[in-house]
Order: sequence, then C-alpha cells, then structure tokens
Amino acid sequence: MTDLVQLGKNAKKAAAVLGAAGSKDKNKALAAIAQGLRADSAHIITQNAIDLENARNNGMSEAMQDRLMLNEQRIDGIASAVEKIISLDDPVGKVSDGTVLPNGLQLTKVSVPLGVIAVIFEARPNVTADAAALCLKSGNTVILRGGKEAIFSNTAIVSSMRKSVESAGLPADCIQLVEDTARETATQLMRMNEYVDVLLPRGGAGLIRSVVENASVPVIQTGVGNCHIYVDASADAQMAADIVFNAKCSRVSVCNACESLLIHRDAVQKVLPVIADKLKEKNVEIFGDETVCGILPDAKKATENDWATEYLDYKISIKTVDSTDEAIAHIAAFSTHHSESIITNSLADAEKFTRLVDSAAVYVNASTRFTDGGEFGFGAEIGISTQKLHARGPVGLPELTSYKYIIRGNGQVR
Repeated sequence: MTDLVQLGKNAKKAAAVLGAAGSKDKNKALAAIAQGLRADSAHIITQNAIDLENARNNGMSEAMQDRLMLNEQRIDGIASAVEKIISLDDPVGKVSDGTVLPNGLQLTKVSVPLGVIAVIFEARPNVTADAAALCLKSGNTVILRGGKEAIFSNTAIVSSMRKSVESAGLPADCIQLVEDTARETATQLMRMNEYVDVLLPRGGAGLIRSVVENASVPVIQTGVGNCHIYVDASADAQMAADIVFNAKCSRVSVCNACESLLIHRDAVQKVLPVIADKLKEKNVEIFGDETVCGILPDAKKATENDWATEYLDYKISIKTVDSTDEAIAHIAAFSTHHSESIITNSLADAEKFTRLVDSAAVYVNASTRFTDGGEFGFGAEIGISTQKLHARGPVGLPELTSYKYIIRGNGQVR
C-alpha cells in the first residue's frame, strides 16, 4: 500500500519551495511539462492502450472509453492546455483590498496558495495534467489519486511531469500520484488533515457521495452534472431542437451535458417531435412520462430514478410540465446544481427562471455545454463546483488560492 503519510510530508516540503516561487519559475516548469508530454507521447499512448484493453475486458461503456482514450492529437491538446495556463495571470500575490485603519495600521488583503491540494478523480487521464498544471501555477503542490481504470496512463503522465518540473528547477514532489488504487487509499487521503489543505473530488455521483460522507479534509465538490433544459410554451421549436441536440450529443460523457428535458404542456405537441427527430441523428434513447410516450412510440416509460440520473450516455429523460413554476420545482428536486437552461421568448419567464433556479450556471436560450472555464473567458479550470462556499462554477486559478491579511504598523498596541 502506498505510504500516503510520506506523500503528504513530501508535498508539504515541496509546498514551501513552490509557494515562494515567482511567476517566471512556475511558467518555466509549465513549459517544460508541455514539452515533456509531447516528447513522451509514444510511451503515454502505449500505457494508455493497456488501460483501454482492461476497460474493454471489464465492459466499460463506449462513452467512458472515449473519455479514457489518448492519442497524439489528444496529448498535444493536453500540452496546449498546459501552455495556455502560462499566459494566464498568476493569482498569487494579488492585492484585492487595502485600507488604513483609524489607529494608523495599514491593512492589505493578499492572495496566497491553498497549500497542498489532493485531487481524487475517475477515468479521465487529461485531468491528471490539467489539475497538476493549475495547482502548480497557483503555487499549490498536488497529490493525485485517479481511478484504477486509468492507472497506467496516469502513472506515465505523472512520471513525465515530475521529470519536467525537476528539470526546470522546482521539486519533483510538487506533483505526486497515489499509485495504489485500492479504496482504502482514497479514504485515507480524505482524512489527512495534517498534510492536505483542500480536497477536490472530480467524478460521478458515487465518488462525490463517498467524499462528502467520509472526508474530514475541507472539500470543494466538482463534477456531477444532472443538467436540465426547460422548453417554455413560447419557445421556438427549431432553436430548442438545436440547443438540446448540442447539449445532449456534442459530448455525452461530460458533466455539462444535458441529461433531463422539461417541456411545457402547451408546447409539447409542437416541440417534442422536432427535438426527437434531431436526437435520432445520434440514436438517443428517450425515457419519458405518459404524455411523452404517447407522442413518441419509441420512448420508454421513465421511472423516478430517471429524473435523478446523470446518464453520461446517449440517453435523456423528458417530462411534461404545466408551468415554469413546476419546471423550477422539478429542477430544485432533482438537479445537482450544475447547469440549467430555459428556452423561451418570454422575458418574464426568463427572469423568473434565472432568479429562482439555484445552480452554478443558469442559461437563457443557450446550451449548457458552455459551462467551462475556457468558454467563460476565465482560462483553464480544474472542474465545476456545484457548492456555494469558497468557489462556485468553474474552479480556475483564482479559486485555487486563499488570502491573508498583512498589517503594517509603527508601534501600535491594543
């Protein structure tokens, strides 16, 4: 079993060095990581092939295999994403507030790294590089714990990154991987308060639930996306079909994909056939209520579980509602508070929806697929936070920092 305490000690020691590093040093390391990933792509792809073979033998879905698969183009994309982080502003050392108190003390609020970040994630090896690069730029050391499905890929990627970071003059232990994928290592990592400052889980509902129930380390929840689109009575049918198709089908295995569709009863006869015809292009399986099944003979009867399911597949649940208020109530009951959208030509309904829907991102007449740090203009992100404390929405560089107060005086006493 991996000695997690030793990893924690290594991370704390490296954090003291990385926390004092300037932007130039961190950017040099990031450039080396990007160059190293490209240079090591053949080895990484060979190791990824082992993971893919194991995935096929274990019956992993094609959509999840797509998330796991690496090729030269994807590795080049991962390296390019690291290079984009170089161009982003360093979030460390930013002064966000300053004042002089009545007693003459000069008070300033300055951003600082969180310290040691642990990331527990599932079968997406690109997260390995993304998380490490974002943590490094924000001055945080990272302990990565991926799933067994991607262990060979993750080991190869982390080995490449550690070598690159060290070649750039920073400690290799800025980036560490838990190579033991037993459940016990995840549980232990969740409780390493002495060494881990913040834990970021990124994965499905089961992983998030396990972390919430077991972690004593402070947690920023990311990842689960039971995202809804509500088609209002006034919606344009073709616009609705195009948005739903993009949100559901452009990439089914991501957390900002639409999983559940709500349609106003006054529009369902007009809108649903147009949406269903569009979804047929990707053979999307529809689980609907009685009204939906009456209109679409191929639809399957939805269960209560379908309204709460993040399919991550070519499947969607569709429910008929009598009002915008009912749609909002349904979302409140089943949403994971990630991303929701309303398709409407009614300004009043749009304003009600955006005001009352309690999610990190709420859209009007647009696809939920835009919930992404890059799309929002924030740069790279480590995940989408669905909670409210510390960070909400895309967790980018600023969200990977905390702050401290610096107070300058000339002999004041209280």
